[in-house]
Amino acid sequence: MSKNLIPAQRRKLIQVYINAHKIASVADLSGAVDVSEATIRRDLEWLEKEGLLERTYGGAILNQRMNLESDYEQRAISYPEEKRMIGAHAASLIESGDIVFINSGTTTAQIFHHIPKDADITVFTNNTIAAFEIGNEVGYEIVLLGGRLNNKVNAVTGSLAIGYLSQIYADKTFLGVDGISLKYGCTVPTNPEAEIVRMMIARTRGLVAVVTDHSKWGMVSNFEVAKVDQIHQLITDDEHDSGAYDALVSKSVDVVITNPQNTD
Repeated sequence: MSKNLIPAQRRKLIQVYINAHKIASVADLSGAVDVSEATIRRDLEWLEKEGLLERTYGGAILNQRMNLESDYEQRAISYPEEKRMIGAHAASLIESGDIVFINSGTTTAQIFHHIPKDADITVFTNNTIAAFEIGNEVGYEIVLLGGRLNNKVNAVTGSLAIGYLSQIYADKTFLGVDGISLKYGCTVPTNPEAEIVRMMIARTRGLVAVVTDHSKWGMVSNFEVAKVDQIHQLITDDEHDSGAYDALVSKSVDVVITNPQNTD
């Protein structure tokens, strides 16, 4: 690669590389474009200002927009084994006597499947799958929040749910999100779901954990529910790039990696 490229050509090559790889270190880009790491850092700064990518710890990541809610069934078939492992680990963190908030989503639904059936806990949720399908199989208490039913994502939202949550304090909260990014935080597609998640975070006395597979890293949806440094833990799978892990740790997020290859 020629070192005589003008900045516009160089930045285009950087974009092509990141579009292909989704995430890249400064060293990777320096080798691919054949310029110094200092030059790459300046180019990344310029590209970030243009909204074309997001700089991370030691590199950059492609920002991908996710504006619309996808159907529950469509999301459920994506990374099922990863979601199962993530849900199992999250469930293992719940202790006897806990009051727990869990929002809607296919990964959060897996948490309900892995909580011991006779657990002495109470879960408040807007996840109708958990309430109607899992609730009949378990002995622990599941309280479905009232509100408007969204059949597309199997969730309830609205002022009734918000009002109910405002009267409760939880020991732990587990949240599914549609995007997580250092710059844009944790995001979801709709404001009604965002209101639920924000209230859950505000009413939690202890652990706030995001549960999501690696595909949500770098995704940006419409409504921010939390800055990255507002969450305590990210429970995810082992497909995250090391740069993503380092970037999250730099924000004091405890990143828990589950490994679907090591199933029981």
